[in-house]
Amino acid sequence: MREIRTFELEHGEPAAAWRAAQPLVLQVMAGELWLTVEGDSEDYWLSAGETFELSDGALAWVSAGQRGARLALAFVSGRASERPAGRAARAAPWSWVPRWLQTI
Repeated sequence: MREIRTFELEHGEPAAAWRAAQPLVLQVMAGELWLTVEGDSEDYWLSAGETFELSDGALAWVSAGQRGARLALAFVSGRASERPAGRAARAAPWSWVPRWLQTI
């Protein structure tokens, strides 16, 4: 079983910054999404149906295009033993945020 979260962004909302606590696949369900990832010299405009994989620890900023955006985030399959040690020991203040997605 996989957990999938859906988010909606309106045009004009400030960009949201997310740090992936484990590998994720971002898929644009509707509209357009601007995406930039720390350490990547490219900015990406993704349209409905397009996907982007975020690696463990990636810091990403997202914002909606003119028509807004609806996106889904899902875990990338993999065994727990492949994840870096200490990932489950994150600080308690983030306990209300899913461990696989931490907003900064």
